[in-house]
Amino acid sequence: MKIVILDGYTLNPGDLDWAPIKMLGEVEIYDRSKPEEIVERAAGAEVVFVNKVVLSGAILDQLPGLKYIGVTATGFNNIDIEAAKKPGIIVTNVRAYSSASVAQQTFALLLSLVNRAEMHSQSVFAGEWAASADFCYWKSPLTELAGKTIGLIGLGDIGSQVAQIAIAFGMKVIAYRKHPKPVEGIEMVSLDEIFKRSDVVSLHCPLTDGTKEIINKDNLAKMKSTAIVLNTGRGPLIHEADLAEALKNGVIAGAGLDVLSAEPPKGDNPLLSAPNCVITPHVAWATFEARKRLMQLAAENLSAFMKGNPINVVS
Repeated sequence: MKIVILDGYTLNPGDLDWAPIKMLGEVEIYDRSKPEEIVERAAGAEVVFVNKVVLSGAILDQLPGLKYIGVTATGFNNIDIEAAKKPGIIVTNVRAYSSASVAQQTFALLLSLVNRAEMHSQSVFAGEWAASADFCYWKSPLTELAGKTIGLIGLGDIGSQVAQIAIAFGMKVIAYRKHPKPVEGIEMVSLDEIFKRSDVVSLHCPLTDGTKEIINKDNLAKMKSTAIVLNTGRGPLIHEADLAEALKNGVIAGAGLDVLSAEPPKGDNPLLSAPNCVITPHVAWATFEARKRLMQLAAENLSAFMKGNPINVVS
């Protein structure tokens, strides 16, 4: 069986072993593939793995031998699912492989904003501590998380892990989800209460018509001026111009983002020049452990398909 991996670098930049997938067939690996390279590279393949490479209906029409698409991610909006269904191409994704890592990054962003460890470390290495008249100093207000309220929009695998970490910090956890159910230690509230009561609002919901730009001018205006917004979900959950304006005008105190509406961002993205905004390049999912788990689960998806019992099918 010919297996082609079209954008392998994101999953494995060289620190993992492709063995779990190589055991299943003849494998060709490309670090990156431009749109015009896809058909030629995937020609004759029965199996294609992609992370963010777009497989449109027009491309799928040119790959008559293709039987299986393995998405090495949870999101699969880069695949034309309806076009894949017509010739019976099975499409699978991988869920819940990075929940712990994303929850960890959520707090890395939050701690960056409330403790400013990097700012103070840079200050020390710049000689400011050695030159200080006092035994200590701080360059920005420092905030204790214990006793603060974190409001979670979404309470799936990741949101639940964020809640447990927050509880360990001594925070009060409130949450909003479309179909609420009681969860020990978490108060389920309305979306309006999330914005009004939270010291930290953290996004862990899927991107839908109902959640797109849920962080917008109107909802930001409901928040405390000391509040922080965190997003490790999807970039379009935030109206970026509204958030940038809110940060600039002190409507809220800060934002920690791992995702943006366009990735890589364009130079004119207003958040790139917004004050009190920490941005990381969509790395929450990318710990070594999470990527190793992702590769193993992607291989298990393909193995199940080869045995005639496909799992995690989205097509």
